Amino acid sequence: MYEHHKQPLAKRSVFAKRLALNGIVGLLLLAFSLSVGMLGYHYFEGLSWIDSLLNASMILGGMGPVTPLRTVAGKLFASFYALYSGVILLASVGILAAPIFHRFLHRFHLAEDK
Repeated sequence: MYEHHKQPLAKRSVFAKRLALNGIVGLLLLAFSLSVGMLGYHYFEGLSWIDSLLNASMILGGMGPVTPLRTVAGKLFASFYALYSGVILLASVGILAAPIFHRFLHRFHLAEDK
């Protein structure tokens, strides 16, 4: 997917396409995760869709739930969803940063060879 360290630096257009593709993949991952959270809050806690969206967004963003949880199933779901969300947030940042980091390292390696 990326050029080998002995190959020349990719053109800006290629870099922009990589960045856009990784951005789309990251957004899809976040959208899927937000959907899982919304479904969980809606079905386990009986929250409305908008309240489910709010709670799932807040946990996915690392802020924490807004609505107090009442059921054991809802508390268990929120616990696992919070752990999952932490990993997904870091993964999505890594997916978005990968082309930038690769380009930086590639440019650094090319400068080192000269």
